[in-house]
Amino acid sequence: MKLNKINLILILFFLFGASNCQTSVKNEPEIFIRFNQLGFLPSDIKTAVVLSNSNLNGKEIFLFNKKNEKVLSLKFNQSKGQYGKFLFSYILDFTSLNKNGEYYFQFGNQRSFSFKIDDKIYNGLAESLLDFFKVQRCGYTSPFMHEVCHIADATSLIENGRTINKTIDVTGGWHDAGDYIKNLNTTAFSTYLLLFAYEFAPEKFSFDKNKNNVPDILEEAKIGLDWLHRAYFDKYKLISQVQAMHDHDVGWRLPENDPLAFDRPAFVGIGKNLIGIYSATMSLAYRIWKEKLNYPEFANQCLNDAQKIYSIHKQVKDVDSSGTGVYIDKNFWGKLSLGAIELYLSTLKPNYLNDATTFADSAKSDYWWSWGDINSLAHYKLAKIIPRYADYIKNNLEHFNKLKNGNVFGKGVSTSWGINVALLGVTLQNILYKNLTKKSYDSLSVFSRDYILGRNPWGISFINGYGKVTSKNFHHQIGYLKGNLPGGFAAGPASKEFIDKQKIPYEINDAYERFQTKENYYRDDRNDYITNEPTIVGNATAIFVFGVLSN
Repeated sequence: MKLNKINLILILFFLFGASNCQTSVKNEPEIFIRFNQLGFLPSDIKTAVVLSNSNLNGKEIFLFNKKNEKVLSLKFNQSKGQYGKFLFSYILDFTSLNKNGEYYFQFGNQRSFSFKIDDKIYNGLAESLLDFFKVQRCGYTSPFMHEVCHIADATSLIENGRTINKTIDVTGGWHDAGDYIKNLNTTAFSTYLLLFAYEFAPEKFSFDKNKNNVPDILEEAKIGLDWLHRAYFDKYKLISQVQAMHDHDVGWRLPENDPLAFDRPAFVGIGKNLIGIYSATMSLAYRIWKEKLNYPEFANQCLNDAQKIYSIHKQVKDVDSSGTGVYIDKNFWGKLSLGAIELYLSTLKPNYLNDATTFADSAKSDYWWSWGDINSLAHYKLAKIIPRYADYIKNNLEHFNKLKNGNVFGKGVSTSWGINVALLGVTLQNILYKNLTKKSYDSLSVFSRDYILGRNPWGISFINGYGKVTSKNFHHQIGYLKGNLPGGFAAGPASKEFIDKQKIPYEINDAYERFQTKENYYRDDRNDYITNEPTIVGNATAIFVFGVLSN
């Protein structure tokens, strides 16, 4: 009975208004409107998607301001076709509305919740997303929402499948996602992107909430850097992962209560892919700590590690496959190119630039964005020196743009595990391309961003606390046990077929059943580790995007 009541409340939210959301006695068409719940910048392309089982062609819908004054009337044009269980779908364009203020839609008796138009609507979002990293902290790193944990990392080593009874200090760092495993590939990527964000727009990422005269984003990056230094424990060896998959077998617990605290092995590995992202991260850290923070000792340590590990890249295998089979790269070209160009920018040695161009041309365009598809970062850095490398980013954007035009929600990537990260990666790549060329794919970029914040089939913002209806029941142990997850950012939909194969034991009824399709399926359920688990990779990407959009 309690679940049915909760579901009814949720359904009322998803409809146009809380009190006037059902078909009226005059047989008024029922509609569902989806838009960026946070709002829009004045100069944005502004659109909403409407789903209905009624033909709305020629009917009017109105926009009102906070004073209940009508400011704009729009007519529904021809339907874009059927979407899922809905026979009709429409796109409303209200880009002409660019005056700062608070607005809502009205269609008959149905009223939407309000949204804002303002230059500052994204202010504070990057800071909240960064708070998630504090929750993910492990060891003696002043974690947020939990106590010091996993102080014995690592209790043994696993190398080439063989367990070695030897301990090594790889305490600290971040738990990767909702579990308590730590990975070098994702830690290095996330650390790099935090540093890259600061380098790209220091005026946007210099917020200092604890007022210690060090930007918060660099303080958090230091958590990653310290762990990465520990993980490079031998000239030819890195710790690629801490903890095995038995972490998932002991139930939901806070990290300080982990019964496996003294059973956390570390996997030893090396590969050109790991050398690339490691040396890139350390080289960029060198410049920031030397030039911005005036800390030459730490800066030199970063550069020394970057040069030392890069020097062996010809002596190791292409792609590391140690660990438990997660976060295995397809190839190494993009990451090794990124490492080489960052080393060149730190040392101005031409051999690094030569390597970077060779690897970048081999990498080509990757047509995606994730921890393993970051060729655009290397191409961006190279394009600052050799402009033709911007063409690889353009290829990605052209590909995304074609996919965008094939669906009513303007989704520029195919549905796959981690789609929300990929969508914000589209926006990120548009930001980079615009910075290089002054040209852009703005509708693609905005639709990708807006999908995350409510312009999606379910009408949900995937970022906790940012929007009227947001993801809340994350697959995240600390968030669940503490009742909240600051900066939680859900992974996003996957195909129903893929989800069904996981045989997930859902805990609550599907409040979004009416909006699910075979291609796009999402559950706000704590047991859904496919569509509803937050990760440091996702948050690092989102921090860059929404930080750049802030004012």
